[in-house]
Amino acid sequence: MQDILPLWFGEGQWPTSQIAIEAAQNALLAGDHFYQPNNGKPRLRSALAHYMNGLYGTSKTRQNITVTASGMQGLALTALALIDSGDRVVCIDPVWPNLGESFKIAGGEIYPTTLVARDGRWHLDMEQLLAKLTDKTKALLINSPNNPTGWVCSAEEQKIILDHCRKQGIWIVADDVYARLYQHGSLAPGFQHLANADDLLISINSFSKAWSMTGWRLGWITAPANLEKTFAHLTEFNIACPAGFIQEAGLAMIEQGEAEISLLQHRLRRALTLTRTRLKHFEDISFIEPDGAFYCFFSIRGLTDSLAFAHALLDQTKVGLAPGLAFGPAGEGYLRLCYAQDEQVLNKAFDRLDKGFNAVRRTLIENK
Repeated sequence: MQDILPLWFGEGQWPTSQIAIEAAQNALLAGDHFYQPNNGKPRLRSALAHYMNGLYGTSKTRQNITVTASGMQGLALTALALIDSGDRVVCIDPVWPNLGESFKIAGGEIYPTTLVARDGRWHLDMEQLLAKLTDKTKALLINSPNNPTGWVCSAEEQKIILDHCRKQGIWIVADDVYARLYQHGSLAPGFQHLANADDLLISINSFSKAWSMTGWRLGWITAPANLEKTFAHLTEFNIACPAGFIQEAGLAMIEQGEAEISLLQHRLRRALTLTRTRLKHFEDISFIEPDGAFYCFFSIRGLTDSLAFAHALLDQTKVGLAPGLAFGPAGEGYLRLCYAQDEQVLNKAFDRLDKGFNAVRRTLIENK
């Protein structure tokens, strides 16, 4: 198919800043072609510790930081570091499937607790979550701001969760890749604000989202310093090290790229306003306000096969939306739209959906 508008992807339309590109080019020209330390370049690790301290008021050092080839690799290394076969792992869903799957591959058994849509917002059932966080639980996986829903765990909820996990000896693995995309202008509440140095907390982060560097494959782990050697060994047996010139691009963005984040936040505010306005004109959908990330996860009354609906919508309109089922059984009945696009692209997509959405809905739902 030609002329597809792929709003199913979890990445923005905008290219990476010249700051990163020039830093990578300069590093290559200077001969940065060789293996790097397993935990990452010391300068980048120190810069990331300084960055995290500035955001959260912590006192991290480079011993707390491991540079990874993407946030995804950070999750995979964390799963290998923590999980033995049969370990109980609780995960809040709907959620990006790779989060839970990386812990399944390591041998974990996933126990989901599901967000609830109520009064136009997503809510966490705290009583249900705490009941699942028993002393037999090894880890809690929590992605906030959340992909696909845009739900954000509040500071009050995080304090309750952290206190409970401390008592039970449960690791908290926080997927924080959208932390800078909270209400498109603020920093999302984070466990780092609340945790002590000896708490069982690991934060996974990435350059992909806030810095528009999806294809570069660069991220980092923030963890207790006593895991530094563990992550060094796991990296050695996995990829050995992220590429040096890519790490230089990340360093340049950490040191010089704050304005790029502000620009992205501005673009996303405008894009969400447009998306909210256009989506509310569709029949039989429930628009649920996202507080972070850059997705709208909306339900369609009567929808029981989101994959078939997404396929039919693609055929009819050439607009690609992600089926809710991709984010676990709790996502069935929903579609995810990534609005990290220029307004011209979004308007073009909604113009197409205006013509084809109701026809697909009638065919697959009303006439079923």
